[in-house]
Amino acid sequence: MSFIPDTTTLIQFAIATVILAITPGPDMTLFVSRTLSHGRATGFASMAGALFGTLIHTTLVVVGISALIVASPMSFLALKIFGAAYLVFLAWQAITKGSAFSPEKKSGQEISLFRAWAAGLGVNLLNPKIILFFMTFLPQFVSAHDPNAPGKLFFLGAMFVVLSIPVTAPMVFAAEKFSAAMKASPRVTRAVDYLFAGVFSAFALKILTAQAK
Repeated sequence: MSFIPDTTTLIQFAIATVILAITPGPDMTLFVSRTLSHGRATGFASMAGALFGTLIHTTLVVVGISALIVASPMSFLALKIFGAAYLVFLAWQAITKGSAFSPEKKSGQEISLFRAWAAGLGVNLLNPKIILFFMTFLPQFVSAHDPNAPGKLFFLGAMFVVLSIPVTAPMVFAAEKFSAAMKASPRVTRAVDYLFAGVFSAFALKILTAQAK
């Protein structure tokens, strides 16, 4: 199947996806907070909304990048180099500022599963960092000269969603313990930050050295 990247690319992408999925951020904070305040069903609804937003981001990125490849392979190359720089920035942010994780357990008016889903979707779609991340992250795993690039990009985007589910779902199931552990163990959180920084710095170096050949 021509739309499936090679094994090496799949392994690299899978590693990066898992690292990103376990890194605390706005989405994770929302899942855990909603679970703590309204129950697991609400937490899973929020998670489903965020993952649906990821599919929308992927579709928009595939359409835009596909057009860019056709219009100008050099522009696509520039985007990939910019992406490498952005990954270095993310790594630096992880080390210097740490993870954003501050769930609060609140009691209040019950919300519908649809509202919880919409909240997850909104957090995902309205986060400019996620838009920029997908615009610069996905292109690193395809070649501008690959005629099957659009299909591979969409496959990787769908793969991102599939791999994120088994990573984030257990966090919802064990929201209280997960939240307490993250707050009580800053060393664990910092270890995740450094792991995140290391993986994406490696990908940035990979693309820069590849283009230098």
